[in-house]
Amino acid sequence: MNIPASFPDQSSPFDFLNFDWITPTSNQDTDLLAQLSFVPGLQEILTLRQVHALEHATVWVLGETKNVYSSPRQPTNVQFDNESLSGLSTEQGFFLYGDVNISQLRRAVTLAQHRLTSGEWDLAVHPRCGTNLSVSMVLTAGLAVGVYVMLPFRPIEQLIGLGLAATTASELAPDLGAIAQRYITTSIPFNLSIENIIFTRDTWGKEAHFVQVKWQG
Repeated sequence: MNIPASFPDQSSPFDFLNFDWITPTSNQDTDLLAQLSFVPGLQEILTLRQVHALEHATVWVLGETKNVYSSPRQPTNVQFDNESLSGLSTEQGFFLYGDVNISQLRRAVTLAQHRLTSGEWDLAVHPRCGTNLSVSMVLTAGLAVGVYVMLPFRPIEQLIGLGLAATTASELAPDLGAIAQRYITTSIPFNLSIENIIFTRDTWGKEAHFVQVKWQG
């Protein structure tokens, strides 16, 4: 990655941190680029954030199935995390790993971008994103250092404190990771055009589909 009706319920203890007033706009990144054009590599960073969101949304769309219990006249979609699929974003596009038909992928990418730019911003957040792991590591390290400094330097107290730190970090990391994804590591792909989709190998020689994109101002 979250919560249009088609998404699993992901209620969070951080729901009180309501940042929904930060509404994405179609010109937010182009305006930022115009104002800070002197910053080296800024366009690449902005592109990567948008690609990252498109990658997540594509995985969500590929995992979407029709709800067999819904009315035939009003079908609903059910979203689930297809763990056989994963992705890796670059500033040129993203690799998609897993068994997927290229025609299905082409449709999914187009639909994912359309839904993101039409207001389904939660599609940009994914629970298996590496951002969550990074947040977890930083949080665990920070809490561990805090415990080490605050508690007496005796083995029992230190071990208990480290256990509490690790447990607390594991509970908080998914929610903080989702917040980090939404406002830091992803951005709605208003400025991307989908150029091509090919079956290739990544830098490490692993087979994958590559969705090539281009920045358009």
